[in-house]
Amino acid sequence: MINAILTDIEGTTSSISFVKDVLFPYARKRLPAFVETHADEPDVQHWLHEAAKEAGLVSATRQEIIGRLIGWIDADRKSTALKALQGMIWEAGYTDGEYRAHVYPEVPARLRAWRDAGRRLYVYSSGSVAAQKLLFSHTDAGDLTPLFTGYFDTETGAKRDARSYQRIAEAIGVPASEILFLSDIVEELDAARTAGMQTMLLARAPGHCPESSTHRCVADFDAIAPDEAGTARR
Repeated sequence: MINAILTDIEGTTSSISFVKDVLFPYARKRLPAFVETHADEPDVQHWLHEAAKEAGLVSATRQEIIGRLIGWIDADRKSTALKALQGMIWEAGYTDGEYRAHVYPEVPARLRAWRDAGRRLYVYSSGSVAAQKLLFSHTDAGDLTPLFTGYFDTETGAKRDARSYQRIAEAIGVPASEILFLSDIVEELDAARTAGMQTMLLARAPGHCPESSTHRCVADFDAIAPDEAGTARR
């Protein structure tokens, strides 16, 4: 029985292109000015320090840290410090109405159906918790944050590490076997299953469910029965 559903964002609830083609370029363009104008703020100071530590830059200048962060954006590095700073920059874009977050058309209705059926909904993404909340509160389908009970990011651990999913199950307070994890990344699903969770592979492109997949595979949320979230429709 599925009592909680844990979902990835990119390629699962939302298109990868929105993040790659809208959010990343927006943050990349504005990061230098943001750091220069907000460097004295405690939260920004903290994450700049964490970024320098991660990069091994013991006595780095501000410009050196900015250069390293830009490089990490280009490389799509899963850095907790970078994701936190990006989230701060994206907030301005959402607030100013420069973009709305993409979600696949069927996602809001399915999330509501699962929530109304008594299942708790959670998010686990490499983006910071703050960025996750911003995305789901400014979607093209409206504010979806009331549907979610909680959010997890890489401060919990790496998404391809089974221990991360064990920690999430403990935090949720639900046995791992009663949690369904949704993702488009097989390695993440492997880790979740090792931790005892049920898994579902999202293959958004038609015909992209691999025949050799050891995870149940669906094309979209409509292919997951709302009364049996862990069972793919046939």
